[in-house]
Amino acid sequence: MNDELRQRVRENAKYLRNVRPIDADEISQYIESQPHPGVVRQILRQEAPSLGLVERADRTFEPVEEGPIAPTFRGVEAFPPEYGMGLENLLVDRFGPDWHEGESGNRLRNAIQRLKEDYFRNNPVEYDETAALGYAIYHLPDNYAAVQYVVHELAEEGLFDRRLRILDVGAGVGGPALGLADYLPEDALVEYDAVEPSAAADVFEHMLADADRNFHADVHRETAEAFDPTESGALAAADADGEDAGGYDVVLFANVLNELDDPEAVVRRYLDFLADDGSVVALEPADRETSIGLRQVERAVVDDAGAAAVFYPTLRLWPGERPTDRGWSFDVKPDLEVPAFQRKLDEAAGASGEFVNADVQFSYSILRPDGTRKVEFDLDTEHVAKMADMDRHVTQRIDLVALKLSHSLAEGDRNPLFKISDGSEAEDHFAVLTRETAMNADLGTAEYGDLLSFENVLVLWNDDEEAYNLVVDEDTIVDRIPV
Repeated sequence: MNDELRQRVRENAKYLRNVRPIDADEISQYIESQPHPGVVRQILRQEAPSLGLVERADRTFEPVEEGPIAPTFRGVEAFPPEYGMGLENLLVDRFGPDWHEGESGNRLRNAIQRLKEDYFRNNPVEYDETAALGYAIYHLPDNYAAVQYVVHELAEEGLFDRRLRILDVGAGVGGPALGLADYLPEDALVEYDAVEPSAAADVFEHMLADADRNFHADVHRETAEAFDPTESGALAAADADGEDAGGYDVVLFANVLNELDDPEAVVRRYLDFLADDGSVVALEPADRETSIGLRQVERAVVDDAGAAAVFYPTLRLWPGERPTDRGWSFDVKPDLEVPAFQRKLDEAAGASGEFVNADVQFSYSILRPDGTRKVEFDLDTEHVAKMADMDRHVTQRIDLVALKLSHSLAEGDRNPLFKISDGSEAEDHFAVLTRETAMNADLGTAEYGDLLSFENVLVLWNDDEEAYNLVVDEDTIVDRIPV
């Protein structure tokens, strides 16, 4: 396709977009050489992001609608079977129809075991072809689901527009990209820059090959430290077109911060490429080391650099205070249906369940340079206790306002136990429900990230856990605070 033809197509599209839907057949008739409509349509698809066009089901194009999306998200029940078939096709191409058995099955299972061990011990992770495929088998489904739950926190506040530029740093095998493609409506226009230097990029390209027609994904095989958005990707393309590049609406770090040598420096660097009203979205597995590592990065960027504020969920409720506890906090969502490809690999090894991963448990942080917070709340600092001062209140009953930052962490028949935070704590604080009543039931039913008020809660110190236990009993009132 020569540059002159591309220019003629663009000129016609710019004129027609203000008049009626853009039809490749019509544009073909307006160009002297009368190129085939299929060629014109291909050019329109390639130029759609810079022209601000979305392709309709009838294969015509129209300007993307302005304004935020209206999310219809209700959770994720299963990894879409068409994506599962796409992954299995890749496995069959590489290992044959019996990929899950024999030597190839053993190699894939060994790769999954090594990855799990490395994540648990916070060791460096290397992705060759087999490791990337093993990671895809084990983690594509939960990564696909987790990112949708997290970005929904932004979208339900009207902070996800129909036209989006997204940078996925450490894009891996494509789970988050697939999740975002399915979360967004078909008439959203997305420019998606995926940065991935390892063999996982091959899996990403295969899985995203059939993405929605208005989801324009581009893979950059560079490290997070080396990639320059001003030289390639959506921002560079905007500059070349004479547009104001602005910045990315979302910079996504999904399960990658724990693999970087200096994650704080990388996050700070990419804040420079974020739009003024954009968001950094970071996710990590719920494992202790990766979860705590995520919170350390968040605190370094927010508290030390001051380059952004926490949008959600670990808000600072007390002005001028910052948390210094270990910060292990994660959300839990309903399990997914077990995908067929996981079941095959697991059953070939005796169906132990070791290679099935239907859990959706993750830690996350959303940061924004504009200071917007999901929960805006005026704290009555004169009448509630501060966690930073909790040592003053041991064995006393107090009033408190805090965020609920876990599901029940209790094992077996023990009393329900929930991590809570007000953003000032130096040690972990847990609310222990020893006797549930109608007046304190909100502690158990509140969602992760909900704001709660506690009245007459008993403060105790737990030597074994080196944490404060706030005992919620029949004399305690707990209310969810609407915001």
